[in-house]
Amino acid sequence: MASMLRQILVLTLLGLVLGGCASNQHLQTGETGQFSPVETPDSPEKVDRLWQVFERYQGTPYEYGGMSARGFDCSGFILTAYREGLGQTLPRTTAQMLRHGREVSPDQVEPGDLVFFRIGGKEQHAGIYMGENRFIHASTSVGVTLSELDGYYWADRFTEARRFEDD
Repeated sequence: MASMLRQILVLTLLGLVLGGCASNQHLQTGETGQFSPVETPDSPEKVDRLWQVFERYQGTPYEYGGMSARGFDCSGFILTAYREGLGQTLPRTTAQMLRHGREVSPDQVEPGDLVFFRIGGKEQHAGIYMGENRFIHASTSVGVTLSELDGYYWADRFTEARRFEDD
């Protein structure tokens, strides 16, 4: 009995770790785009504020459902970065973020846009594009970190980008 409970616990924990910022949202575009991002004149201030938030939380461990310095999941980090850095409130989950904001063509991605990735057959991971092919996010393996969009893990998993304008 104890062995079976241990196996169930291990499988449950494995599912949470592999699930990442899981959402039930399916691909909306059905295709993967290539990044040719543009840098806009008004993005430096926005990016500076997001970098400050990133520096404050860099290395914070991944925690499913986390929204604090004790731990973040990907959407929790995005929500916190937008709230603290830009004074904006975003939806809480990846699925909700995919239903809001304005979809942006891959060749028009700007710093501050959200980038979404397909992992395990679903769009379930997101980060904030920071310019120069980089994005910040809460990774299940290393916590809050900086990654390259064309990195070996992320390049083939990108699905779409969304922009959340100031209200």
